[in-house]
Amino acid sequence: MLSFPMTHTPLPEIIDGLPNISGWETEVLSVVNHNQPVFLPTTNIRLEDVNAVFAIALHMHQPTIPAGNGGTLISNLQYMFEHPHEGDNHNANPFAHCYSRMGDLIPELVSQGCNPRVMLDYSGNLLWGLRQMGRDDVLDNLKRITCNHTYQPYVEWLGTMWGHAVIPSTPIADIKLHIIAWQHHFAAIFGWEALARVKGFSPPEMHLPNHPDALFEFVKALKECGYRWLLVQEHSVETISGQSLTHKHLPHRLVARNSQGETISITALIKTQGSDTKLVAQMQPYYEAKTLSKQQVGSVFVPPIVSQIGDGENGGVMMNEFPSAFKQAWWDMVNNGGGKSGVVGMCGTEYLELIEAAGCKPEDYPTCQPVGQHQIWERVSSDNIQPEAVENAIQELKQTNSNFHLDGASWTNHISWVKGYENVLSPMYQLSSLFHQKFDPLQQFDSAEPVTRQSHYRNVLLHNLLLETSCFRYWGQGAWTDYAREIYQRGENLLQIN
Repeated sequence: MLSFPMTHTPLPEIIDGLPNISGWETEVLSVVNHNQPVFLPTTNIRLEDVNAVFAIALHMHQPTIPAGNGGTLISNLQYMFEHPHEGDNHNANPFAHCYSRMGDLIPELVSQGCNPRVMLDYSGNLLWGLRQMGRDDVLDNLKRITCNHTYQPYVEWLGTMWGHAVIPSTPIADIKLHIIAWQHHFAAIFGWEALARVKGFSPPEMHLPNHPDALFEFVKALKECGYRWLLVQEHSVETISGQSLTHKHLPHRLVARNSQGETISITALIKTQGSDTKLVAQMQPYYEAKTLSKQQVGSVFVPPIVSQIGDGENGGVMMNEFPSAFKQAWWDMVNNGGGKSGVVGMCGTEYLELIEAAGCKPEDYPTCQPVGQHQIWERVSSDNIQPEAVENAIQELKQTNSNFHLDGASWTNHISWVKGYENVLSPMYQLSSLFHQKFDPLQQFDSAEPVTRQSHYRNVLLHNLLLETSCFRYWGQGAWTDYAREIYQRGENLLQIN
């Protein structure tokens, strides 16, 4: 339990029918920017007893769509319940159960003497949608494992982009807005103390920007919002010399250098490649960790970590096979070391705190950068890093290497989030630009109530963040791009209101 006092009053979760995504930026940043250990005071694992570690995360998301009565904004999950005969909408109830079931599985395993761990990544869209639908039962079940000190040491929440926006194609000015909107919303549901424990970040679709300036601003925003580490996909990064990673089971230092030559870095845990949902559903990271042994970081030998994330509800394997495989793995650990020695599960922050308490320093972690950046930097003189030189290098690469792009890399590399979606991207950038033109100057004025706390601001911000939701591109042209067009039009209309 964190020891500093939580003096802020509880946040309202819904304000004028909208989710609380802005207005308390000062309070949020004061809560998240601390260096106190989160897991170290409560962990029941001693590092010296451990040979290898695995960490699994469950990613949960449902988009918000203008498809309710009269075109109101509702969760796609609600739409699934209301239209059970369309597509795979018959899965609505199993999906809702998946969003809730960790609140049952963790207490059950703890009561059986197991030592389970899980990391949870829920989009803001989903959290709001569950409340809109009156599914307080799901949120209360999640509160049980988030706020009850009996179960909280077994669970770690990961921050994410509120509107499930893929970062490389999100307007740079909006990256921090998504991050801090999610922090507002999470604190409003689960409380300030729970927010203070959120130190790891899960980028939607594991999508990492590889443009130097976009990456720099992303990492800078993460650090300003109190994050210590993020999860990255193995093939979305490379060594500083442009090679594939050779130490993927160790934490890395992700280095971001912008076109001005400034650098910033953050710790990254490497999500290994493979069929994400199937690997998590069958608890493959546990069985892979069994094949590993301690590795050296600086002057310290530490257990390696196998990190994996998958959709927590998608597909029959996750809906049906995961609970039994999850339980079986923890029972197996109890029978082989009591669940606290040998091969064990940990949360990401717990692992990093333990190895750093044992003497590991982040500067000793192997370094990495987004894939493709080595090609840029080898064309730019280290004593001439400036925007023009970097842009020239990028254009030269695009002309000479047909495979080079700055769309970033994700766990869905067969899908481009950019090509063919100009009809979504152009309005998205337009609405963002209009939003910042209107509201950025207003934030310079001192007033009794911050601009960001005003309902009009929050409503326009909501539409801006919703328009950047990845689903409007993931699902292809048609109904989903029509949804995006409608959200854009409403956002633009709101901006006309003084």
